[in-house]
Amino acid sequence: MSERIRKITMPKWGLSMKEGRLNAWLVAEGTRLEPGMEIAEVESDKIAGTLEASVAGPLRRRVAREDETLPVGALLAVAAEAEVPDAEIDAFITEFNASFVSAEETEDAELGPSTVEVEGRRIAYVVRGEGGDPLLLIHGFGGDKNNWLFNHDVLAAERVVYALDLPGHGESEKRIEGDAGPEGMAATLLGFMDALGIERAHLAGHSFGGAVAMTAARRAPERVLSLGLVASAGLGPEIDADYLRGFATTNSRNQLKKLAQRLFADDSLVTRSLVEDLLKYKRLDGVAETLAAIADSVLEGDRQRLQFGETIAALDIPIRLIWGEADRIIPATHATALGDAAEVHVLPGAGHMVMMEAAKEVNQLLAR
Repeated sequence: MSERIRKITMPKWGLSMKEGRLNAWLVAEGTRLEPGMEIAEVESDKIAGTLEASVAGPLRRRVAREDETLPVGALLAVAAEAEVPDAEIDAFITEFNASFVSAEETEDAELGPSTVEVEGRRIAYVVRGEGGDPLLLIHGFGGDKNNWLFNHDVLAAERVVYALDLPGHGESEKRIEGDAGPEGMAATLLGFMDALGIERAHLAGHSFGGAVAMTAARRAPERVLSLGLVASAGLGPEIDADYLRGFATTNSRNQLKKLAQRLFADDSLVTRSLVEDLLKYKRLDGVAETLAAIADSVLEGDRQRLQFGETIAALDIPIRLIWGEADRIIPATHATALGDAAEVHVLPGAGHMVMMEAAKEVNQLLAR
């Protein structure tokens, strides 16, 4: 195929995504694209998001139609400079579509999850990219590695990036014996690094994962290159304790939906499929006990039990705090907890899942 023509394809957001619907184009044909420019609204069966351009040049042809559902990897559009004739673009599109094979028709083991044994427990993870200083993505309470589905591939453009499932979450071992709080999880995180031969890494943690990252940095500062704390726990007393306790205990579909909606500024992002996935997870053996133990480790009454401010601010590690201004779980006022020891970014129009609702900005900040 012509090297003068650059393709834009249906993205793969999360391991389970097989197809997506193009809800709307945000740019017209003829628009000059730059990497990172928002070009279309795409929806998977899990969540809707904004597709960003990964190529530069004039958008010569919008191949996909609005409201069209296409498999992952299908051609959405092409970019090429003005001197490339229309006939060459037509030929490119015809050849691409003739040779295209959907992800459902192939087995791509490289994109699937891997597992490693840490302290006798199976820990699941996904790795993208290569080279550079490693980055580890650490999800929050009740989440999993797919919480980073809008971030993982983008951040892996210049380095190897690991997204893991903490014990009790995702595809990792569900039952936890011993400490289920930040200390126990940090020990697992450092053991994960040992098992994969990762000597030092950047850590990016969301919510409870931020507390885990800070605990690991406190225990082994020589192994942490930087901390990216996204709506992190452990930086102030206030927290939506009803959310934590409710999520740990409920198996009601309606209640789970209401709780999940608190995570987003735009609660329309909570799809039926997302709620069904949460319900399936909550019904697995060992999950309820693990989540209750984590909630107990975090809460003292209706306040946060652990505060990391002074000890983390004293570390000689670059720290960046990222928060959604409309966070309903942990208030954005906690972003100032480390004072001058951290660079602070509060993003408007985003809630607790800021790395999903403001993925472009969060990716730029973490990549720096």
